[in-house]
Amino acid sequence: MLPRSTRVLGDAVSVLLAVLAAGACSAGTKDVPADASGGAPQDGPAQGAATSAADGARGDAGDTGGRDGAAGAAGDAGADAGCGVPASFQWSSTGVILSPVSDATHDLVAIKDPSIVYYNGKWHVFVSTVAVGGIYSFAYVSFPDFDHTSSPSFYYLDNNPALVGYHAAPQIFYFRPQNKWYLVFQSGPPQYSTNADVGNPGGWTAPASFFSGVPDIVQETGQGGWLDFKVICDSANCYLFFSDDHGSWYRSQTTIAQFPAGFGNTVVVMHDSNAGRLFEASNVYYMQGTGKYLALVEAFDADSSYHRYYRSWTADSLDGTWTPLQDSFAAPFASTADVTFPGGRWTDDISHGEMIRAGYDETMTIDTCHLQYLYQGADPNAPNDAGYNGIPWRLGLLTKTN
Repeated sequence: MLPRSTRVLGDAVSVLLAVLAAGACSAGTKDVPADASGGAPQDGPAQGAATSAADGARGDAGDTGGRDGAAGAAGDAGADAGCGVPASFQWSSTGVILSPVSDATHDLVAIKDPSIVYYNGKWHVFVSTVAVGGIYSFAYVSFPDFDHTSSPSFYYLDNNPALVGYHAAPQIFYFRPQNKWYLVFQSGPPQYSTNADVGNPGGWTAPASFFSGVPDIVQETGQGGWLDFKVICDSANCYLFFSDDHGSWYRSQTTIAQFPAGFGNTVVVMHDSNAGRLFEASNVYYMQGTGKYLALVEAFDADSSYHRYYRSWTADSLDGTWTPLQDSFAAPFASTADVTFPGGRWTDDISHGEMIRAGYDETMTIDTCHLQYLYQGADPNAPNDAGYNGIPWRLGLLTKTN
């Protein structure tokens, strides 16, 4: 697929760009991930109770909305802990907490598409970067807690010779069966790099592809476009979810033993004839203690005045049927209709983001007692004469309040 700087988004997206420019417990079922509570993998990074005890203050964000180490505590609580499936969502947002950092060779307009884990005493965030001229790459950002996001460590990943060129929309996780970190991203096709140390940005391997070519169903249904790839695994299989910007949401799968090879059986999970309502930037999570999974897909439509928001669904298994949870702008997972901004509203969009997880492994487990969402937003009044590639995306943090 072509970079976002060149792909055609269709008439609905043109409307969106014009607007932007103008202006909680049951036992698990058969598909509950093994060790979903975040127990420490053998010979791998310690999770769960260890991080809770040693780093309980890591999320203490003061006025910026941290959750006082709840992610580690979730692992310590065990697989049966949790607050069930949320019936509705109300959020409080910080202001901008992460902004682009430029240097002599990276004149950045935006950072976006965050993926975040907490490990070894600090937060690790991987983001897409957009430079003047619509040049896409990605970066690694780290900081000890949300009180120190104004001066983070910022590393341009194209400084790693293996990662020069177009790479964007990252996802970070630790794959316990292999005791290594995976960074998944789009380079046109879905690709991945691996690393023994998530904190060593120079250690990522040269990208490798999940597929030898575009699956036939994507060629037929999505006109060959595919983007925003996210991996999640249960006890037997790994699944790759992705979108096409034409109203279809897809799933491919392989076995735990074969991962990252063997992806196939690519199917359309859902389709909406109004492409904006099932657009891109999907996330899928296991909700600890519920036996259920949560899917989020970014949308825009007339009800949102073509601003971005998130719809949500639940399922009993990753290859099962998805049932709407909160799936409209007025009653969403997250939109400006259910988000308050105590410090002043700074964005009209709740766009591409990721949950703060209860651990950092391939199960993508979240604790529904302590939900937070790191997202991208943009000042609607900021000058922009470059269309989509000129949107000044910044990052903020949502904390669920109901």
